[in-house]
Amino acid sequence: MKKVLVILAEGFEEIEAISVVDILRRASVTCHMCSIDKEYVEGTHKILIKSDCNINDIDSREYDGVVLPGGLPGADNLKDERVKNIVKEFNKDNKLIAAICAAPETLEVFGVLKNKKCTSYPGFVQDRISVDYKENEIVVVDDNIITSRGPATAIEFGLEILKQLGYEEEYKEIKESMMVNFYNKKINIQQK
Repeated sequence: MKKVLVILAEGFEEIEAISVVDILRRASVTCHMCSIDKEYVEGTHKILIKSDCNINDIDSREYDGVVLPGGLPGADNLKDERVKNIVKEFNKDNKLIAAICAAPETLEVFGVLKNKKCTSYPGFVQDRISVDYKENEIVVVDDNIITSRGPATAIEFGLEILKQLGYEEEYKEIKESMMVNFYNKKINIQQK
């Protein structure tokens, strides 16, 4: 069974974190909400979340993926040496690294997005010459790195993480049970 860390810093975007945790746990993926500071972490919209563990107490080698939610100042607070060490270690080992909204900028600062296709919330990494920015994509996968746009794309982001972890059947089942297929079909019909 795969294990994933969702790293929480004060000011994280709640939807982007909890959507991923919800989707992964629906598929029985071990998913720990990991605080870089206190046990209770306050999101950008003042929602208080109890973390499962603290970054100082984990062995990151036990995990198959790491997720960085966006939000401000959450994404800026993730620019932490301990987070950087985990991300760089995962990148070296070709483990899954996922970031959404403002957090792809954190990956760029850590040096793991160089020459990678990626996306983000508008204004965060599209002007960086070191990346191949994809403005019109909901989710972008390049090797072991997954990036996404923002709060409205959080469910698709979580589903893609599940798929990239190798849970293809669960990906299809959860996408159907959460009515994502219905939603996407309705949007496509209305746009024509």
